[in-house]
Amino acid sequence: MGAWDLLLSGLVILLGLCGVLLPGMPGAWLVWAGVLWWALEDPRPLAWAVLVGATVVLLLSLAVRWTLPARRPRRDDTTRRITAYAGAGAFLGFVLVPVLGAIPGFVGGVYLAERLRLGRHGEAVAALRTVMRSGGSRVLTELFACLLITGAWLGAVLAG
Repeated sequence: MGAWDLLLSGLVILLGLCGVLLPGMPGAWLVWAGVLWWALEDPRPLAWAVLVGATVVLLLSLAVRWTLPARRPRRDDTTRRITAYAGAGAFLGFVLVPVLGAIPGFVGGVYLAERLRLGRHGEAVAALRTVMRSGGSRVLTELFACLLITGAWLGAVLAG
């Protein structure tokens, strides 16, 4: 597999990670498509194992999201800021505390955004609960699955 193909599949995966946080973009499926492209271009057993694992993880996350209550948060500037903080927190948490750090990073990002907006701890915690109930848990589930897939893909690429 050439460097350009690897770079382009990585960009598709990165676009998918950003797409999870943006409304109307099929982020999880873009991540899966990037892994599929990589597996088709680099037909090693490890690549196919990552593709099968990515498929299983995405299907499991889809099943989990179906069981969560379907509520839609309103779309305004506050929601975009919260989403940006939550995504950055999840990514930093995933990098600093491998894999499991994405969950407290996401929640911490939402809390920080609400604390900066509202100014008080109690109000920020109440707003955090509201955000997680109104769709934040669904976004967290999808983002965590995509971060797992990205981590597996990156590990396989670095393994050679």
